[in-house]
Amino acid sequence: MKIAIAQLNPTIGDLPKNAKHILDAAHQAVAKGARLLLTPELSLCGYPPRDLLLNPGFVKSMDIVLRQLASDLPPNIAVLVGTVEENLKVHVNGGKPLFNSIALLEKGSVQRFFHKRLLPTYDVFDENRYFEPGFQANYFTLDNLNIGVTVCEDLWNDEEFWGKRSYASNPIADLAILGVDVTVNLSASPYTFGKQRFREKMLKHGAIRFHQPIIYANQVGGNDDLIFDGSSFALNRQGEIVCRLHAFETDLQIVEFNEAKQDVQMGYLAPGYESEDEEIWHALVLGLRDYTRKCGFSKVVLGLSGGVDSSLVAAIATAALGKENVLGVLMPSPHSSAHSISDALALAKNLGIKTTTIPIGELMQDYDKTLGELFAGTEFGLTEENLQSRIRGNLLMAISNKFGYLLVSTGNKSEMAVGYCTLYGDMNGGLAVIADVPKTRVYSICHWLNNHSQAVPTEIIPENVITKAPSAELRPGQVDQDSLPPYDILDDILQRLINDYQSATQIIAAGHDQAVVDRVIKMVARAEFKRRQAPPGLKITDRAFGTGWRMPIASNWVAVNSTYQQKNFPTASLVSRDGRY
Repeated sequence: MKIAIAQLNPTIGDLPKNAKHILDAAHQAVAKGARLLLTPELSLCGYPPRDLLLNPGFVKSMDIVLRQLASDLPPNIAVLVGTVEENLKVHVNGGKPLFNSIALLEKGSVQRFFHKRLLPTYDVFDENRYFEPGFQANYFTLDNLNIGVTVCEDLWNDEEFWGKRSYASNPIADLAILGVDVTVNLSASPYTFGKQRFREKMLKHGAIRFHQPIIYANQVGGNDDLIFDGSSFALNRQGEIVCRLHAFETDLQIVEFNEAKQDVQMGYLAPGYESEDEEIWHALVLGLRDYTRKCGFSKVVLGLSGGVDSSLVAAIATAALGKENVLGVLMPSPHSSAHSISDALALAKNLGIKTTTIPIGELMQDYDKTLGELFAGTEFGLTEENLQSRIRGNLLMAISNKFGYLLVSTGNKSEMAVGYCTLYGDMNGGLAVIADVPKTRVYSICHWLNNHSQAVPTEIIPENVITKAPSAELRPGQVDQDSLPPYDILDDILQRLINDYQSATQIIAAGHDQAVVDRVIKMVARAEFKRRQAPPGLKITDRAFGTGWRMPIASNWVAVNSTYQQKNFPTASLVSRDGRY
């Protein structure tokens, strides 16, 4: 039997278009001789639909479109479609009103539903908000082949692999007991760098342990802050990968089950990436492209400062949308260095994007004059410095409003973590493209882009952008390290604190200075209210400042040296570029 994996890129809520993608994939699968087509989790509505699921009209429309899709499918192919089914016993037994389901479509109708059993509630997931868990192992028989059906998280609870169970049941083990011939998993598993290697390791363990082939079909595309890499694959009974689809693009490939050998055969293997930088680059390009397209934009605008962050974002935007759809805006102030302007123009020339220049010196004077009476008797400081950023933010928003461009912000994760950014200034925008990319990774990707992204190394990011000291240029001679630890030190502390959940004591034991660690921890806590007002940022790590980050703003706890300390600073002292706001 030939089984087709359709790696689809749905638009959340666009039921007719998503159904058409499934129908088109079914025709392709038939042309390749497939008997069964796999589509990702919630492929009919897109994942994650979030509170659209609370709308009864949306759920009813999904059922109507599903049944129409069943009648439209070509004959002689069965299709597994991700959808929802109503919990008809909710008024009797209680529970949630819906199941996260897989529908088996064949012979013009919906034959059966299979319900997801394990519902994640960690990180970006909140499935218990909407769904009732399934309670039995799912399988069906097609042409004498017993096919086990699992949905995403159902694979992620093997106690031998993890050393523990997070849920009471292990759906893969239950299917093995039932003696299925092959297990399929229909997934919407968000991307984080390095995750694909982990998936393959985990499923290899399951295939070997339960001595059965596993076929994994994953969603691809960007939906809000989440990026889905696809990277669907299949393993034989020995845990060997026999098929792998392309990452970060739609794809359809065939996996053939050999009935004589009771195993899947070797098929197409898409090439992998040579480095994490290359992988992250493709993720960010897809995330920006889909966010722009699915939100109804075709062009983007961003501020070009001549710095490494805006340079990388401009390069990502150019790759995602084409050079003709990117506008870079230079907004020099009296404090801007000559190389900032020349570096920004050199970058724009390398990318082939349009630029416009709007000097802000006179606007700064107007602000100073307007506020002069009120600010009389006070010292020039952070407030006046941050006005530069806010003037630039207003100008960029005006361009966005006037021409219908999506404004993309350029702040990186290191800055967002410690609040080294200005509300209503450089934080303005509809999408924060590199908000989950640490500063040191920004530099690393820029090096990769110049040296490895093309057959012949070509300077895309000007060398001076990469080598000069990073600076917000809000006052003469300012550099980031006036206010922050060196980025290699800062990023290691942030990685240990945010991603690895290490205490201050553990971070200090790893070799970091106690005063620096304590200061960084306080800065992260102080900046929470800023992050809550930031635009959505594309997620590429396991711990991003987005959907899965749920810290309180009005909190009075900071862990320094693993002890409780009261935050003895008022909200007004929250850090910005150098200190406040």
